[in-house]
Amino acid sequence: MRSNPSDYEMTAPGNLGAIVSLLASEPGAWLPIAGGTDVMVQYAAGKLPARKLVSIWNLPELRRIEVTAGEVRIGAGCTYTDLCGHEIIGYEFPILRSAARWTGGVANQNRGTIGGNIVNASPAADSLPALLVYDAELILVSVRGERRLPYAGFHTGYKKTLLAPDELVQAVCLPRRFSKYFTYARKVGARNAQAISKVCIAALGRLKNGTVEDVRIALGSVAPVPLRLTKTEQTVNRQVIDSGQLLLAKQTAAAEIRPIDDIRSTATYRAAVVGNLIAEFLNRLSSAQAGAEPQGVKDVLARWNSLANGEAISAILPCCGSKSWAQGMVSRRPFADESALLTASNETYSNLSPSDWMEAFKSHPRIGASSAVQSTPNVSSLVQSVKWSAQEQRDVTDADAAAKTALADANREYERRFNHIFIVCATGKSAAEILEILRRRLNNDAETEFREAAEQQRQITDLRLRKWLRG
Repeated sequence: MRSNPSDYEMTAPGNLGAIVSLLASEPGAWLPIAGGTDVMVQYAAGKLPARKLVSIWNLPELRRIEVTAGEVRIGAGCTYTDLCGHEIIGYEFPILRSAARWTGGVANQNRGTIGGNIVNASPAADSLPALLVYDAELILVSVRGERRLPYAGFHTGYKKTLLAPDELVQAVCLPRRFSKYFTYARKVGARNAQAISKVCIAALGRLKNGTVEDVRIALGSVAPVPLRLTKTEQTVNRQVIDSGQLLLAKQTAAAEIRPIDDIRSTATYRAAVVGNLIAEFLNRLSSAQAGAEPQGVKDVLARWNSLANGEAISAILPCCGSKSWAQGMVSRRPFADESALLTASNETYSNLSPSDWMEAFKSHPRIGASSAVQSTPNVSSLVQSVKWSAQEQRDVTDADAAAKTALADANREYERRFNHIFIVCATGKSAAEILEILRRRLNNDAETEFREAAEQQRQITDLRLRKWLRG
């Protein structure tokens, strides 16, 4: 049932002093509203409990981004669009910029604010894990003055915070000491934007002489509050990342999180995804030299950054096979390093349409075959894609005739059922392993299987970008 406007009172004093005075006059009675992206959903559904609303939208005191030698101070009224467009945030805090791009569509990004995301206190909010790993601090303001406190610990329970009834979040402060860290961010959901996360992760890491010097991991949608995995971090810090360390980290993370079953996903699925994301982050970190990539990688990226758009699209297209993906990547140049490139790839790929994903599928040969299912106008792209596929399917090529026949039969059954070829990240997998995966996925419904194929294609794209950067 929709709300009745006559039941609500709305005021807009227009300056911060008048607003905090109003909050102090009736503590808890007035609900501050900025962009209104969450409040209006509740209002439209007739579920907005507050009856007195005070607008804090576009207050100059809340819309500034101030940069000093030691920190970046982001006004709580700054929108996601503000964050996406700020050069220092993009370079030094790329995970926060990624989270801003994930939050809703363009309209929501133009209205939604960082302060609103914090105070709304949803454990699934995309930006909050980023604030945790970047050691954010909050400045709260009231008629009593300002107080500053660490963001870690601000959320005390589901939809509960340390904010007093007469306070506003005035600013978010980020220390400028993470620009040399390896960064990793992923959102797992039905879509990368305009969908609530099933799981989201923000992670930072730094290596020294092959040993983890510092690692920071935070998650959303796996507990009543955004969660920093401090125990998992402790198991990894000062260690060399190997298979045993990966297993220990996954086990520790599973014990730290508290996922639930809800309309978006299940606790079992969330726990499995968390383990996979932790492993992917640590594997990437272990192969990185924090802030010091191989010179060859830097050279490839620098040359590609300088290419004309058409040449740049042709150069990167074999990594995925989707023209829309390649065009999206080119439009986001320049990239400073491999981590930024991979993060952008995941974001761009997740926002593709099903037809774009299908185009990517068609750039691959069938498992066990030697040519792509459907040629593309870009011959050089097709040749490189088939070459990489041959490398990825090396273990299948060396399999015996019986295994190849079984795979061919299963491929045909799969294509009759789903109307597209079977996509799997084949690197390191034997013919028997791939056949087992194929037969298991034949039990999926069409939508689930299409999403699984798309995720496998994302993993292939990730691996191929790494190959491409290393020549």
